[in-house]
Amino acid sequence: MIRRLVSGLRWSRVLAYWIFAIGAGICLAYLESVQDIEPTFSILAFIYFALLIFWGVKWLAGQVGSVLKQRKDKINIELKHLQSQINPHFFFNTLNNLYGLVEKDSKQAQALILKLSDMMRYSIYDGQKQWVTLQEEIEYLKNYIELHRMRYHKEINVKFEVNIENESIQVLPLMFIALLENAFKHGVENLPKGAYVHVQFISLEESVYFKVINNYDVEEVNDRSGIGLSNLQRRLELAYPQRHMLSTSQENNVYTAELKLSIV
Repeated sequence: MIRRLVSGLRWSRVLAYWIFAIGAGICLAYLESVQDIEPTFSILAFIYFALLIFWGVKWLAGQVGSVLKQRKDKINIELKHLQSQINPHFFFNTLNNLYGLVEKDSKQAQALILKLSDMMRYSIYDGQKQWVTLQEEIEYLKNYIELHRMRYHKEINVKFEVNIENESIQVLPLMFIALLENAFKHGVENLPKGAYVHVQFISLEESVYFKVINNYDVEEVNDRSGIGLSNLQRRLELAYPQRHMLSTSQENNVYTAELKLSIV
């Protein structure tokens, strides 16, 4: 209510000014048309209208800039909120595994804690940045894969193909983890053996391509339209409007997720 009142007062003040300015301008024009007026008066009238137009353009530009800034701030706030929701259940599950592993294999538990610490540091600190480099994202994905290798007591066929022309390209943090996380959550965790995850990460000068392929148990319910993917889709809409393509497909017992970004 207060915001509306302030906004209303501001616009009332602007409207009153324009009414006064236009009225004064009409009076000047009328006086100049009905009688001979000294050249000095004509010059002053011209300066008056020039200043009026200048102020009007400046005010309009300021209003447009203010609206754009508010929109950008709103987008940044929503992005921060979405980033804070990324993969918390993964950390909880890993901590639960650690609880049982401490007594069985203390050395492996220590290694797992160190790896988890590195990932949490990136997620908490770097994950709150506006942009990170591709190399930082790749290292985070590799740590995620390594952590899962340590967690599971079964053979996992993981391939990670990386072809990056420029590792300094900056992207939104924690952009690719949702697709990789789904591959392990819905595929590896439900398969007693023969599980595989194949990752392809390609970057050219103006585009990024990320692809994840994994097998899964066809008897398990695989509803992947959960928080992770909807979160990712919304972040893409905010950060890469009209510059992204996210697609998923299922055929037999193979799930494919692809993400393409245009970096301009």
